[in-house]
Amino acid sequence: MQLSIGELAQKTGVSVRAIRHYDAQGLVTSTRAENGYRYFSQRAVTQVRQIRRLIGIGFSIAEIRAFPDCMLLVEGAAFCPETQAVQYQRLADIERQIDELEQRRARLMATLASALPGNNA
Repeated sequence: MQLSIGELAQKTGVSVRAIRHYDAQGLVTSTRAENGYRYFSQRAVTQVRQIRRLIGIGFSIAEIRAFPDCMLLVEGAAFCPETQAVQYQRLADIERQIDELEQRRARLMATLASALPGNNA
């Protein structure tokens, strides 16, 4: 059974605009009817949900496009041997960002503390 873009959007909770973008980027595949409407296979539901999950953990469309099918065709797939290096790199990036934010927070807290009445720092 083929799904219209509206049906796919409804089943996944993703906007029609986003699905068009994923289609244009080659992340999902549609076929065109004679009337020009896009139709998607049932597996597109899994693909779109997986794309959203991967975006949610910080991967870009370009990175997702480079992932093997094992990451896009299995809903909830968290790991494929082919993606291990990029997943560890993403984790390292996130940890670096956390460290930077903690340093900023500490500097801001110190600035605010020095501005309190009675502090002549």
